[in-house]
Amino acid sequence: MTRCLDAAADLAHARTGRRPVVALDTAHVAAAVRGELLLRGPDGRGIEGFAPLSRLWPAADGWVRTHANYPWHRAALLAALDTDEAGVAGAIAARSALDVERLVYAAGGLAVAARHPAEWPDGPPTGSQAGPLDGAVRGPDGPLVRSTPLGAAGHPRPTAGHAAGRNLPAAGIRVLDLTRVIAGPVGTRMLAALGADVLRVDAPGRPELPLHAVDGVVGKASTTLDASTPAGLETLHRLLADADVLVTGYRPGAMRRLGLDPDQVAERHPGTVVVTLSAWGTTGPWGARRGFDSLVQVASGIGWLTRDQTGRPGALPCQLLDHATGYLAAAGALSALASRERTGVAAHVELSLARTARWLLETPVDPSPPVDTPTAPFLAPLGAGWTGVTPPGTLDGAPLTWPHLPPAYGTARATWTR
Repeated sequence: MTRCLDAAADLAHARTGRRPVVALDTAHVAAAVRGELLLRGPDGRGIEGFAPLSRLWPAADGWVRTHANYPWHRAALLAALDTDEAGVAGAIAARSALDVERLVYAAGGLAVAARHPAEWPDGPPTGSQAGPLDGAVRGPDGPLVRSTPLGAAGHPRPTAGHAAGRNLPAAGIRVLDLTRVIAGPVGTRMLAALGADVLRVDAPGRPELPLHAVDGVVGKASTTLDASTPAGLETLHRLLADADVLVTGYRPGAMRRLGLDPDQVAERHPGTVVVTLSAWGTTGPWGARRGFDSLVQVASGIGWLTRDQTGRPGALPCQLLDHATGYLAAAGALSALASRERTGVAAHVELSLARTARWLLETPVDPSPPVDTPTAPFLAPLGAGWTGVTPPGTLDGAPLTWPHLPPAYGTARATWTR
C-alpha cells in the first residue's frame, strides 16, 4: 500500500508539479486486507466467501485444495471426479494429489496439490505428497510488477472530465474494470478512492458472487455487458476509447477474442494503460490456467509453512495474495499514468498472484507474536445499511474516502456519463 500511495503522489506531481504528503497507518492496512471478512450487511452479518466444495481434501498421498465457488467451477469439479457432492471426499481420497490436480484442470475445474516451498515453482519433489510444477509458474522469477512500453498515443490524450469537487491525484482518470473476486477489484477501488472514475463491467450470464457483488463494486459504477454480441462488443470498445486505463483479471488469453489483449489495445486504442492480473503468470504449462488466492497459497508452499501439528496445510489469516496484488496493480497503474503524463508513452503493467506469493516467501518473517489490531476505527457506513473498511491512507493529512458507496450490482448504464 505504501507503493500505491507513493505512486499516487508521483502522479500528482506529474500532473500539477506538487507532491502531496502521504501517510499510512499499519493498523488500517491490517483491517483493509481483511476487508471482505469485515463487511457487514443491514442485518449485521457478513457473507460467506467460500462454497462447501472450496476446501482442502485429503488425497491418497497428500492434500488437495479445490475451488468451486462459482457454479460452473463446481460443475466441472463434479464432472471430473464423476460423482455428486457427497462423493467428492471419496473420489479424491482414492487418487494421488497430482492426479486430482491434472484431472480437474483438464475438465475446466480448479484443484491443486499441496506442495513444499522447495517444490515451487520448479524444484525437485521432496516427498511423496507432491511433485514439481515443471516450470508452471517460472514467470514469477521476473519483476514483482512488470511494466513494458505499449507505444505513444496517436494524438494527445487529455484527461477526462475532472471529478467535481475532488482534488485527488487520479481525478478525472477513467478506468475500465474487467476484473472479478478480490485482487482486481481491490486495485480498481483504490484507484477510485484516489479520484479515478471506475466503471466495472461484468458479463450478464456469469454474475458475481453475493460477497463480491457488494465488496467488489465499492467506489465504482457497476454495469453488465454482453461482449459476445456485436452490439455489446462495440459498446465495450466505445467505453475503452474514452478510458485512460484498462484493468483485466481474467486468465491469460481470455481477452484476445474481444480484442483486449495489450497489443490489440495498443493498436486500436493507443495511449491506454493496460493492467493485467493472472494467477500463475503467463509462461509455462500453467500460464493459461485459472486460479485463485487459496489455490496459489497451497501450490506455492504457503500452506505447508502454515500447516498444523498433523501436517494439514494451513492458510494465511486473509486472502493476502489477492490484496497485496491488488494494491500493487493500483500502484503500477498510477506509475504508468505518471510516466504517460511525462513522456506520452503508455505501458502494459503485468502482475500475478504467484509472483506475489514468491515475494512473500522470500520476505523475512518477523518472529514476534502477532498483534491483535483494532478494526473499529477503520469501519464506516457504506450506504444501504452496509458497513465496511474505509480506504487506507491519507493525502496531506486528509483521509481517503470512497467516491461511491456500494451501488446495486450491474445496474449502472454502460457509459462514462452518469
